[in-house]
Parts: sequence; structure tokens; C-alpha cells
Amino acid sequence: MGAKRGATGRRLELGIQLRQLRENCPPIEENRLKGMTRKEAVRGLKDLSEPTLARIELGELNFRRNIGNLRTLLKRYGVTDDELIKQLIELNREAPNEEWLTQYRSFLPTGMPHFLGLETEAVAIAAYHPTVIYSLLQTEAYAKALYEMGRPVEDTTAEFVKRHVELRMERKHRVLTREGPVRLRIVLGEAAVRIPVGDDEVMREQYEEIIRLAREDHVSIQILPFRRGYRSNHDFAILDLGELPPRVQTDNAWGAASASDKPREVNRFTRRFDAMVGVALGVEETIAFLTELARR
Repeated sequence: MGAKRGATGRRLELGIQLRQLRENCPPIEENRLKGMTRKEAVRGLKDLSEPTLARIELGELNFRRNIGNLRTLLKRYGVTDDELIKQLIELNREAPNEEWLTQYRSFLPTGMPHFLGLETEAVAIAAYHPTVIYSLLQTEAYAKALYEMGRPVEDTTAEFVKRHVELRMERKHRVLTREGPVRLRIVLGEAAVRIPVGDDEVMREQYEEIIRLAREDHVSIQILPFRRGYRSNHDFAILDLGELPPRVQTDNAWGAASASDKPREVNRFTRRFDAMVGVALGVEETIAFLTELARR
């Protein structure tokens, strides 16, 4: 079953295995070689709908205490291996919500809690942002100034800003200072370090923080200059989850997070990232560039 995982990783592992079992089980329809649809899988089951099963397979939910539905699905999928059944039930039993995220869930956009849970478990993260300092690199002052700039437009409250800044700093701490820290590769568009957020002191402190992080062995940060080659118009992050399939996450115009583990999508965004890495300033050039900005 792989190494011991956090809550989101366990839900994801459970979901992946259930999806594979469903897609490869003996078919109900005679004209189908194998597998059954989600609609067929949940037929007649109480408190388990087709959309709910879809979310379970994506790792967003588990069966909580309704182990009966899990056992019924496994029976329908033709699973007779007692050890496998036991392992899947244990994955479900050991997958509560992350306590540290619970207090923030009420104001997070759709899909974001799931992403944040996976972010803290990633082996490596490759991320790009064209216009804003990537979240895990931000200082507290920069993050606060960024959210304050949006208050009149987004009609948010001081409490909203406070909680989001707290969450951002907690994310940064959990990802970058944990035992065996994540390998972080970041590409920032030049606009991200040129557009002022807050006053000069906020930006100077932010430049110094990026320089500090760029000197860490497990962190690589590159600036993509205005006049150099290919660049994506949208921010994204690619999560390497070790034994689990990698996932790519993007934000839409409504602020919701969309994620995919489809190989075609992951490969597409990986090509984009690699193309930008190839034309961006090197790490030492980036440090020199930011050092010059900090002196102004």
C-alpha cells in the first residue's frame, strides 16, 4: 500500500484503487469487455450517489463510517482477497480531515482544501506564476498587502484577509520546514517581481526572502524576463506525489482550484514548465537580478 501517508494522501490512494477496481471488474453489460460505470456501481446503495462516488475516486471524500457501502462496492467489483479488503477499509478508517485545515475550510474556494492537503505531502512541486510572487515564497507583509489590495474589489473583510494570511504562512511553514522538505522549483514572470505590492519596504523584504530561499539546497527559483521566449498566461503547480500519480493544479477566474492526474494534462503542463525553465534566468542570475532590485 506504500508509505504511511497523511489524510489527503490516504483518501487519494483509496480513490485511485477503487477507480481501478471499478474500471477493470467483470462487466454488467454483455457488450462490454470489462468494468462498470459509476451509475451501475452505486445502484441501490443508500447514501451513495454517482457524484459522491466520483468525489471518492478523486480522493476528495471517503466513506466515513459507512463501511457497508465500501464492502458492497468491493463485492460488486469482484474483490475476494481478504487482505486487500482489509487494507482498503484501513485506508478509509485512517483518513479523517486534516485538523489544521478545518478552521480555514469555510472560506476556501472549491477544490482548494484538497490541493492544500496534497501540497503538504508532495515530494516535489514545480510551479509558475506570471504576475504574483508564488504563494509559498511570500512574506507575511507581502501576502497581507496583496489581500488588502483586493478588498475594495472583492468585497472581503479584515477577518478574511487575516485568516488567508495565516493560512498562507502555515502552508509555507508546513511545506518548506518539514522533515525531508519538498523539492521546490519555481518560475516567476518578471512582472511578478516588478509589480509593486505594498510599499518599498514590503517589496525589499520580499526580494530578500526569495534570495534566502533560492540559496536553499532543495529550492530552485528562476525569473522569466519579459523578452525571453515562451511563457504561459496562467499560473499552475505540478505536484510529484511519489508513488501516487502526479497532479497538476490551476486556478480559474472564479478562484476555484481545478486539478487533474490525467497523464496527458500533467505532461502538457510539464512541457510548458520545462520550456520556461529553459529560457528563464539561471538561479545565480536570478539572485543577482533580485539583489539589484532590492537596492533600488
